[in-house]
Amino acid sequence: MKEIIDLRRELEKKAEILKAISHPIRLCIVKKLSEENGCNVTNMQNCLGAPQSTVSQHLAKLKAAGIVEGRRNGVEIYYYLTNEEVRKIIEVFL
Repeated sequence: MKEIIDLRRELEKKAEILKAISHPIRLCIVKKLSEENGCNVTNMQNCLGAPQSTVSQHLAKLKAAGIVEGRRNGVEIYYYLTNEEVRKIIEVFL
């Protein structure tokens, strides 16, 4: 019974990750971060053609899901893809 409960929890975590990257903008952000070693919001905004506030909201969701991490460099925050499972998904999917 414990194995079933553990499996269910693991599958729920995986489903949350898939939900987090399922939006087209978030998928594009994750793809860009998988290709580059860090990127700030301004660069992502220019690449996506989306307002800064929109990009920031999507980054917040990815950060909350444990997919990306932000690191301050002076006045800018650079974001990095930190979830290796997501990196593998992107490599296979895209």
